[in-house]
Amino acid sequence: MPGWLAAGCWGLVAGAALVVGALVAWTVRVPAKVVASVMAFGAGVLISALAFDLVDEAEQSGGLLAVTLGFLGGAVAYVSANAVLSRYGAQHRKRSRDRQPTEEEANGSGAAIAVGALLDGVPESVVLGVSLLSGQGVGVAMLAAVFISNLPEGLSSAAGMKQANRSARYVFGVWVGIAVISGVAAMLGYLLLDGASPFVIAVITAIAAGAILAMIADTMVPEAFSETHVLTGLITTLGFLTAFAIERLG
Repeated sequence: MPGWLAAGCWGLVAGAALVVGALVAWTVRVPAKVVASVMAFGAGVLISALAFDLVDEAEQSGGLLAVTLGFLGGAVAYVSANAVLSRYGAQHRKRSRDRQPTEEEANGSGAAIAVGALLDGVPESVVLGVSLLSGQGVGVAMLAAVFISNLPEGLSSAAGMKQANRSARYVFGVWVGIAVISGVAAMLGYLLLDGASPFVIAVITAIAAGAILAMIADTMVPEAFSETHVLTGLITTLGFLTAFAIERLG
């Protein structure tokens, strides 16, 4: 299978976790504490993956300057875009309770939530595509991290969308669309960076890592802490340790 096609397929697989989570939330009432616990676990998994699979490898291939520029740039870009979307009602897009506004409460919030979810998912997908450029196959730890973190995101957000009286067509249209775009983003990450210099690849990887860390702090951890409280740190630690073990044993 060509590398670009494999990248697209793996991106689609990771994005499909959003659809699975949304389907569960739409058909079964999952306790908020369970959703938050999985969210905390997923946050720990992502932190481990970006530390050992992304930032460390980027520094080794492109140097500290590339990582610094990319990491800070990714975080600033994400926070800036997230701040704009929050003004239109997307600040609680991962919340499973009645925090998401309806269209009557905030006109355009549905579109803002959809764009926000896309903002959360694209950096993860790009690095999946980039991970295939080494010729060693997709990074198992990173793929597991993205899939595990996407599952509670789809579950929590879809539950919130349902409580905000959004239709099934809207909810599943959002998540299926983002899953497809995730596959395209991974494919483009592979195609556009194939043959690029190690410095450029390191910068792009660090940009994605910075955006992912900002996303974890801005959206995943607050949702997890709102329900799990003092257990959030422990659950997140378990997620980190799980991903670290996968990376070392893989």
